[in-house]
Amino acid sequence: MSNSSQYYTRTAQYLHWIMAIIFITAWIIGFYSGNFLSYETDGSFKGDVITLHKNIATTIIFLVMIRLFWRYTHPAPQLPDNMSPLMKKLAHAGHLALYFILLALPITGCLFSWSAGHPAPVLYLFNIPQLIGENPEVMAIVKPMHIYLSWFAGLLVVGHILAALKHHFIDKDHVLISMTRQPK
Repeated sequence: MSNSSQYYTRTAQYLHWIMAIIFITAWIIGFYSGNFLSYETDGSFKGDVITLHKNIATTIIFLVMIRLFWRYTHPAPQLPDNMSPLMKKLAHAGHLALYFILLALPITGCLFSWSAGHPAPVLYLFNIPQLIGENPEVMAIVKPMHIYLSWFAGLLVVGHILAALKHHFIDKDHVLISMTRQPK
């Protein structure tokens, strides 16, 4: 399937921006709780902030599945003709990396939570079924993995934003506009 339109569908646009807001919010809350709060001085407040982080971040697992299905059934618009083949390959690699991180971060977060003996809640409505029990050995692996992936995710998101701004202000092409509006 090819998409001759220069625009993403409305559904793809909504999924993109909703996921961006959720992801960035969860990332900031996780960064804040991991770097500025401690159980010794902040007690239950840190636990409440981490619980908020988990309730928000776990929604990404469900949204990315919907988004992957939508992307498979509604392909992305063509990249601009004036982009070099190398830049097109880098754009595709960047998007694959973003999809990978959108799955890897919440999965490692769930594993981290479960291995620490805690649930993985979703929007304060239900818990994702626990796939592993409390396990310090697993936690010793997934905790740093989750942290390093979060830093990589932060860099990817910043790179994605900078690339979109470059397309809009320097290249003056349709790439950013394709994710923000529909043809008239």
